Amino acid sequence: MSCCAPGAEMALEVADAASALPSSDEIKLASRSLGGDIHQTDLSVAAVHCGGCIQTIEAALAKLENVETARVNLSTKRVSVRWHGDEVPPFFPTLSRLGYQAHLFDPEIHEKDKTLSELIRAVAVAGFAAGNIMLLSVSVWSGAEGATRDLFHWISALIAIPALAFAGGIYFRSAANALRHGRMNMDVPIAVGVSLAYAMSLYETINHGEHAYFDASVSLLFFLLIGRTLDHVMRERARTAVNGLSRLAARGSVVLRDDGTREYVPVAELGPEMRMLIAAGERIPVDGEVISGNSDLDCSIVSGESAPKAVTAGARVQAGTLNLTGPLRMQATAAAKDSFLAEMVRLMEAAEGGRSQYRRIADRVSALYAPVVHLAALMTFLGWMAASGDWHRALTIAIAVLIITCPCALGLAVPIVQVVAARRLFEAGVMVKDGSALERLAAIDTAVFDKTGTLTLGQPRLVNASEIDPTMLAIGADMASHSRHPYSKAIASYAGYSGQPGIEAVSEHPGFGIEAVVEGNTWRLGRRGWAGRKARAGGEGKLGGYGGTVLSKNGSIVACFAFEDAPRSDAKTAIGQLMDAGVSVDMLSGDTARACSEVADTLGIENFVPALLPSGKVEWIESLTRAGRKVLMVGDGLNDTPALRAAHVSIAPATAADIGRKAADFVFLHESLLAVPLAVDISRKAGRLIRQNIVIAIVYNAFAVPIAILGHVTPLLAAIAMSASSLIVIANAMRLHATPKKLAERVPTRRSRTDVAEVARP
Repeated sequence: MSCCAPGAEMALEVADAASALPSSDEIKLASRSLGGDIHQTDLSVAAVHCGGCIQTIEAALAKLENVETARVNLSTKRVSVRWHGDEVPPFFPTLSRLGYQAHLFDPEIHEKDKTLSELIRAVAVAGFAAGNIMLLSVSVWSGAEGATRDLFHWISALIAIPALAFAGGIYFRSAANALRHGRMNMDVPIAVGVSLAYAMSLYETINHGEHAYFDASVSLLFFLLIGRTLDHVMRERARTAVNGLSRLAARGSVVLRDDGTREYVPVAELGPEMRMLIAAGERIPVDGEVISGNSDLDCSIVSGESAPKAVTAGARVQAGTLNLTGPLRMQATAAAKDSFLAEMVRLMEAAEGGRSQYRRIADRVSALYAPVVHLAALMTFLGWMAASGDWHRALTIAIAVLIITCPCALGLAVPIVQVVAARRLFEAGVMVKDGSALERLAAIDTAVFDKTGTLTLGQPRLVNASEIDPTMLAIGADMASHSRHPYSKAIASYAGYSGQPGIEAVSEHPGFGIEAVVEGNTWRLGRRGWAGRKARAGGEGKLGGYGGTVLSKNGSIVACFAFEDAPRSDAKTAIGQLMDAGVSVDMLSGDTARACSEVADTLGIENFVPALLPSGKVEWIESLTRAGRKVLMVGDGLNDTPALRAAHVSIAPATAADIGRKAADFVFLHESLLAVPLAVDISRKAGRLIRQNIVIAIVYNAFAVPIAILGHVTPLLAAIAMSASSLIVIANAMRLHATPKKLAERVPTRRSRTDVAEVARP
């Protein structure tokens, strides 16, 4: 089965794309900023269909000045290019020179799958023609001779011409486009093989030969098209999760203008600070905050929870959630392309584009296909001519070699598993950034968890407010209102905002705390070692081993805060499942030893390290890495971001800070920590399936090619064998759709480890 650009894909291009390329300003407007001067531009390139296309496009774009990376997604036909600077690289002229028409990706354009429609029509035409030619061939095989035989051959030739022109046009247009731009693709040998089979049969007919193979040439095309159609259908089935997620996006919203008027605005034009009216039954178009109104939201896309969530003024809402019961007025905090839903779609689509070790090997082998297969066919023809002198037989065998020697199975071996695994994880509420993350997750032997907000609910409760001076509590609450750290929110929600006069120059130091100036005095709320080491007499009350979070004035501690934070309900089960899978579990936290010990005792975690700064978490992970460990980091806080980046692979909840979600390789949407062992389980199964697929592809070529060269395979059998090999690889990948067997719940046992260097604590 060929996997390179069918001409039908060209139908998906926007009108006038060839005559009106977007300007630099339009490209900049459509690009996403990734921080600093780094941008990402997404392009739709309909003609991408195989590993050769991927390698050609990525190599050409990567050579452009200011381009950092270029990644092609085979399923979505999308090219994502990261570039820096103010000058836009020449994406479109470069792709045009290669023979690929492109346009800027527009999430609002939901294109009809015209490729499948054309493939089905082509299969029908080829099948009808093959059936009629086969009936005529029966008469020839039954003994028709002379003029009668020639008549049947000429009728077959006339039937085959329109069939090859229409049904074979998919291959011919792709092959011609590649050759016209000075490159090869996997459709070239298909087009050559089908054309040679027809030409050889026509030659026999003109010369009154006994045998013609019009039935073989059209049947060959028929089976090739069946294989391509099934491949297309199975690919679309594998990525229906992305399509379903995209359909949850609102098309627009009613915007409330400053002059009191209302105007319906498409979602692409919605921006931060815009005020919108969301009626009951409508989806939230962009991330924002409720200004007024009370309603219930279906947040299952975000949290995985089916129960509606009540929202009122001040509540933060995310794109894609459904307003159920009452009208809401909201203010946008992000554009549609930067919303939570858009990020989830991008993560899903990126899953196939990763360059894992297996993917790189498969791509390199596929790239050698065109020259190797043509050389093999030529040598086969020359060899049989030298051995038998029968050019007819030599050419037939060479055609069979052209058809059967296809790396489609190898080219599909890795990406199809990655996209199926990404869908399976999505159904379980886990988003994957790229396929290489799946490979890295499968290799982990150690899981490191942050405590607050990850192993615990991240909703701590202040438990010693009665022991704190009311004035100090009020100042601490006002400072805490400027932070979204769980402890800050606990203090602010308990005491509320008192409006203390003179608070100014408030700044947050991730991993340490908040600093503010009040009437010329420097106040700090946060980690004890950072806020101050001197305690005012009696200031610490009866906190005992607590007191990790303190309030200080000019370096003197004036109040200490104690919190309770319950572990997630399924954290213990998740830890047990990881241990059953052979994964060691550590817990890192910036909290006190006493608070960490209580959580560790509850969950059965032996190895925990308290009172760590963000740099300390990184040092701990690096020490594990030096000891030969493959570390998975699971964290949610802003201060976990360096550790997420330092780990071999990382996971963050959807509730994590934006920078944490961007740093993580996986994002889980549900509250359940069972997503972590589930992701490990699926990634390991995906790794096994990838290895199986590569073996299948190699074994197929190892047996099929020599058999074809020896002359034991006709072109028709070659087409069937080639299609079957690709379908077997796809079907094997689809086994991931089966619900993973639940890991047995168990009570984790404590484990100790002494092979990791001690990390300095502040």
